[in-house]
Amino acid sequence: MTEDSPAPTSDLRPATLAVTAGRPPHTSDEPLNVPITMASTYVAGGDREYGRYGNPTWAAFEDALGALEGGRALSFSSGLAAVATVLDLVGHDSLVVAPRNSYSGTILQLADLESRGRIRAELVDVRDTDAVVKACDDAALVWLESPTNPALEIADIPAIEAAAHAAGAYLVVDNTFATPILQRPLELGADLVVHSVTKYLAGHSDALMGAIVTRDDELLAVLKGRRDLIGAVPGTLEAFLALRGLRTLHLRVERAQTNATELARRLAGHRALDEVRYPGFGGIVSIVLAQGAMAADLLTHKTSLWVHATSLGGVESTFERRRRWKSEPATIPDALVRLSVGIEDVEDLWADLSRALDDLG
Repeated sequence: MTEDSPAPTSDLRPATLAVTAGRPPHTSDEPLNVPITMASTYVAGGDREYGRYGNPTWAAFEDALGALEGGRALSFSSGLAAVATVLDLVGHDSLVVAPRNSYSGTILQLADLESRGRIRAELVDVRDTDAVVKACDDAALVWLESPTNPALEIADIPAIEAAAHAAGAYLVVDNTFATPILQRPLELGADLVVHSVTKYLAGHSDALMGAIVTRDDELLAVLKGRRDLIGAVPGTLEAFLALRGLRTLHLRVERAQTNATELARRLAGHRALDEVRYPGFGGIVSIVLAQGAMAADLLTHKTSLWVHATSLGGVESTFERRRRWKSEPATIPDALVRLSVGIEDVEDLWADLSRALDDLG
């Protein structure tokens, strides 16, 4: 994000923005893509000065993501670096409200800050809007995932936004699962949007990166100041890969969603499953195995196409039993397997998955 970059005002649709935003000027002999700028320092007298303060390759990615989310973006070394930078906005002993089934890394950060007396945290069931609204009364920051990871619960963002702002709290939405193709939280009143760029935005399981987006210039300046000070900056190659991945975000999300919708339909009522969770959009499906955790673990080792891996949002289909991680909230069923549905042919994905489920007996 360059300091003189305006907030995007384009009326272009998301698919067009994904392809066109963050490009060099249309002048003769300019490259179509912003090149990788490998620089730790710059000639003095400009805005950057040093490699920790900015990079043209980051700036191109930030311009593109900002356009997609309808704000201005900052990139970070990882999604958790972005989470930590947002939580750093909260004053001493202030209250943070968050979903009890949030991403385990977010839960761990909240628990760490609370154990050191830095903040107070209240974990809520985001499906209970009245309870979330009540919890907002004394909050300094309200954190949402919608859908939640991996329970796939949906929050009433507009109702919670009203309660959070009435209390003077920031509203933050982790939009990693939905992406700006399916949901634009800033348009629903959020102050900040957080992404694990590693997932759908980059989309090819080859770049570790995070991002924050906002429309508030003062907040943006504070967050950039924290990034400059802490040094949680992305690698230049990672930013280049993330921007290249972003160019096909709309196509990948559309295909993954189509596949996920069909797989959720076919999985419903399967004798090996107690539950199928799918919010009706996106590329993530969660299933709960009827025979328990051991069956869930066996499933993840019985397939040939589905890959047993912890991340998500790539072109390939991956899955894992989330409670294999000790940090996963105890409110997540022990036998829940999160499926990150990729862009392969759905018939091949179904044949591989259903064969493995049938083998469980």
